[in-house]
Amino acid sequence: MRIDSDIDIDFGDRDKLLELIKHTPAAMRNANPIRKHNTGVYVTEIPYDPVNDMAAIDYVEADKRGYFKLDLLNVHVYSQVSDEIHLIKLMTTEPDWSMLADYDKMKSLIHLQNHYQNIKKMPEPINSIPRLAMFLAVIRPAKKHLIGKTWKEVSETIWDKGSDGYSFKKSHAIAYAQLVVVHMNLLTTSVLLK
Repeated sequence: MRIDSDIDIDFGDRDKLLELIKHTPAAMRNANPIRKHNTGVYVTEIPYDPVNDMAAIDYVEADKRGYFKLDLLNVHVYSQVSDEIHLIKLMTTEPDWSMLADYDKMKSLIHLQNHYQNIKKMPEPINSIPRLAMFLAVIRPAKKHLIGKTWKEVSETIWDKGSDGYSFKKSHAIAYAQLVVVHMNLLTTSVLLK
């Protein structure tokens, strides 16, 4: 059975995990010069290049051959979360959505720093995770034509694939939106600390 998926896992510090597990860094051998993949690792056996300390097969070719890569991402926001209970509180507390209308507050938010002007172009506020997820999809190149539309109009086509076959997956957008909410709450809610 071949698994065709894209697994991204976020960490406050991915190196702490990598110290604990046997892994092989994914390779970008089709790049010039060849180099390790920025985030990808294999936790299963894969041909190994000991000279360069990475997989002996480029990650694209490895995928075609059925090797399963994990992308372990450093996300600085999570380094401010003390434990699972803290994270759940941050995720379930309604954020101060008005932050998105304040340039000075918004410019520090993960995934949104450079999109203040696009938020201002939206005719209705971003005041929920579903709307924030749609906005995160709208700012992708294939969906920029939806900036300035109502949320009802955006919702009709936002998750459809573009003419190039690309779409920002709804599941990714919801996860990104949830991360933004966690960050908003970290920046504004001292009650949630430990």
